[in-house]
Amino acid sequence: MQYLEQLFRVLREAGLVESVRGAKGGYLLARDPSEISVGDVLRAVEGPISPVECVDTGEDGECCERQQSCLTRQAWLRLRDSMVETLDSITLSELCSPASQARASAPGAGPFQEPPSATAPKGNRQ
Repeated sequence: MQYLEQLFRVLREAGLVESVRGAKGGYLLARDPSEISVGDVLRAVEGPISPVECVDTGEDGECCERQQSCLTRQAWLRLRDSMVETLDSITLSELCSPASQARASAPGAGPFQEPPSATAPKGNRQ
C-alpha cells in the first residue's frame, strides 16, 4: 500500500489527481480523462520521456564531450520527439474506450475479450 500512496502523491503533485478525505474518500482525476494524456502520467511518474539520457531535457545543452560529433544524437532526438508526440496524443479517455466498446460488442470482436473457458473442450476453444 505504501507504493500506491507514493504513486498517488506524485500524481497529486503533478495536478493529475485530487484526494478526497473521509470514509468514502480516495482519489479522483483532477481533470476530465480527455484532458490528461499518457505523456502527462508518464512524465509525472517517471520523469522526462527520452530513450537516452543525453536528450531528456529537450534542450540543445551540453550533455557529454562527444555531443558535437555524435553520429546517433539526431536519431535519438527524432525518436524522443516521436515518443513524446505519440504519448501526448493518447488520452486516458481513449485508453478506456476500447475496453468499453469490446464489452458492448459480440464476443471476440475486440482486443479485450475474455480468454477461452478452461472447461470448454479443446476443439471448441477460440
